[in-house]
Amino acid sequence: MQTFNKPVPPVVGSPPADGKVGTYRWRIVTLLFFATTINYLDRQVISLLKDDYLEPLFGWTETDYANVVIAFQIAYAAGMLGAGWLIDKIGTKLGYALVLIVWSVAAILHAFARSTFGFVAARALLGVSEAGNFPAAIKTTAEWFPKKERALATGVFNSGTNIGAVVAPLTVPALAAAMGWEWAFIITGAIGFFWLIFWFLYYDIPTRQKRLTQPELEYITRDDAREEALTNTDKVSWFRLLTFRQTWAFIVGKFLTDPVWWFYLFWLPSFLNKEYGMTKTDLAIPIAVVYTMTTFGSVLGGWLSGYFINKGWPVYRARKTAMLAYALLVVPVVTAQALGALSPWYAVLIIGLAASAHQAWSANIFTLVSDMFPKKAIASVVGLGGMAGAIGGILIAKAAGVLLDYYKGLGSIETGYYIMFFICGSAYLLAWCIMHLLAPRQQQVSV
Repeated sequence: MQTFNKPVPPVVGSPPADGKVGTYRWRIVTLLFFATTINYLDRQVISLLKDDYLEPLFGWTETDYANVVIAFQIAYAAGMLGAGWLIDKIGTKLGYALVLIVWSVAAILHAFARSTFGFVAARALLGVSEAGNFPAAIKTTAEWFPKKERALATGVFNSGTNIGAVVAPLTVPALAAAMGWEWAFIITGAIGFFWLIFWFLYYDIPTRQKRLTQPELEYITRDDAREEALTNTDKVSWFRLLTFRQTWAFIVGKFLTDPVWWFYLFWLPSFLNKEYGMTKTDLAIPIAVVYTMTTFGSVLGGWLSGYFINKGWPVYRARKTAMLAYALLVVPVVTAQALGALSPWYAVLIIGLAASAHQAWSANIFTLVSDMFPKKAIASVVGLGGMAGAIGGILIAKAAGVLLDYYKGLGSIETGYYIMFFICGSAYLLAWCIMHLLAPRQQQVSV
């Protein structure tokens, strides 16, 4: 790869004096939001049907179900790597459409599985294809937003993960009860094809989108001249990307913090049941409260760093300050057990705060990729970090299972949860410190 050292031109394309830039780019974020919502809706269907339908019908043991879950996680980790490369290679419009078609088909195929192996195969296909959502969405925000708005845009579309987590338990059991468990998979899987209509109707890269006004195009591409001066047009290999400290900063950040989110997703219902005796019916409102809080955290988290940038702060300082604030907001989760002894709702709210801070952190750590890398490499870097985060998710699930089983056998499962919440509360500060050492000023790489 050749490195260019030609002078960097000044930033161009400032918004017009009257402030009327246009809002078409936010229509694109709306598309990303719904795609992310569909992504999380499709992946949650099986967990909502397990106890009442699939386990009795197929005679699943907990080990059988664990194998189905692990198949998704392993495929998701591998898919992150491949999806990032694919989207950088063929472009966002076609790449996003392709992965969504495959994951929608995979979601529907669950309805035709007639054995544990059939579900493992469908789940693996779903995992490898759903992994393409975040590399595609992050690359899209880099194409459609200047740096000062990217974290907010990421926070908006990332809030779809929380909406999906709330919508799924409200709709999937009702569909299964009214039409049969197979139709719950078929209907939720088919929603993705409806989204594709709007994707092809409204999406193209800004320079090809005829609906975009010239002032908004100039505003969106204001950072492009600087990027073009730092990069050539050659594709960047994974091995080349792994030589940059900035890549490792993102990988380490995702590896240490993504598992915390997976822990909340997989273990929060069990924690509330084991510690406070909440039944399946009791859990609906507390879980809805947690994910509603995370929705606000995702959007506000993306807004804060943009606010600092608008105040004249350097981009790296704005991102790092915001992420440090979110890392500190996670720390109180170590008190979840102690507060829960006073009232279960204190535990719910403190976990909700920590989960909200995670989503705020996530909006910014994803945006770091577009700060530090040219557009041609963004999806690949997101894929590398996403794979690391998925591997971390597998490890924390295994660790939590072993740890909680051990202390449960001793009659002290609350000790196991103390340890897990301590890990969750400290992970972000550790990640922030390592990322600071690896990329203190988050300079854009020259490739």
